[in-house]
Amino acid sequence: MNKTLLPNPETLEQKWYIIDAADQRLGRLATEVAMILRGKNKPTFTPHLDTGDFVIIVNAEKVDVTGRKREQKLYRRHSGRPGGMKIETFDKLQARIPERIIEHAVKGMLPKNSLGRKLFTKLKVYAGPGHPHQAQQPETLVINTIPAGDN
Repeated sequence: MNKTLLPNPETLEQKWYIIDAADQRLGRLATEVAMILRGKNKPTFTPHLDTGDFVIIVNAEKVDVTGRKREQKLYRRHSGRPGGMKIETFDKLQARIPERIIEHAVKGMLPKNSLGRKLFTKLKVYAGPGHPHQAQQPETLVINTIPAGDN
């Protein structure tokens, strides 16, 4: 009987990738990032292990959505107090905290368990073009999506 080979978590090498979110569609960007964080792009993918890589996203303020989502898409949060529900549109949240939009989209595509929470810590999102992770020597990754102007 053949044995299933499992990757040794200590010997797995985890790369760092940098992705420019300028003029990228939010959902298409988020799916690619979730696949990399999860490790599904590798032959050593194992569902219950962290085989993914680190992802740095820059220019989060320039991410795009199609249709009327700028005015219609709502982000909700609750303070835990009675009447503490806060609702914000995509446009207002992008002006205030653009990183949260991408984080929210990617987090929804990760497993809803302790592994998903661990994978989410490997995502680093920055509003502008700069980031403090030069020491990790990240590889530039180009996501092939449709440009934002071609609805």
